[in-house]
Amino acid sequence: MTLNEINDLVKECGSASLGFLDKNGNPSIRRVFSTWHKGLGGHLISTNTSSMHTQTLLENNKACLYFVNCKTFQGVCLTGTATVHFDHEHKAMLWNEGDEIYYSKGVDDEDYCVIEFQADYGRYYRYDNIGDISAEELTEFDKGAVYKNYKTN
Repeated sequence: MTLNEINDLVKECGSASLGFLDKNGNPSIRRVFSTWHKGLGGHLISTNTSSMHTQTLLENNKACLYFVNCKTFQGVCLTGTATVHFDHEHKAMLWNEGDEIYYSKGVDDEDYCVIEFQADYGRYYRYDNIGDISAEELTEFDKGAVYKNYKTN
């Protein structure tokens, strides 16, 4: 797979599996909406402040994101770090009409936050090949990229 093909896969998924280590050091995973991307390396996720994955990431920010298309049997696992943002700017950027159903106090609800995931490297799979994505490749691919919402309705 080329980096452009992997990038297309990420943009088309709409969600990802977020892997992290729980408070006991055991692997855990959550399915999250992930439509905001900055190239291949940067990803934004809106979520609950009170959720276990958010609270765990505040203690240990090592994480991975796995994007997969089950129909075409291809995927990419990106490994890196997660930063939890509580500021209005990040929260407003990801806010959607109707989010009040989850966060009754609106965009500044204290139970609403944004996780910013930054990949350090990756590994991809497709029926015809497997490969690694280095930090250097991510940096080069992401040059000039800005966060953009690839939400598909």
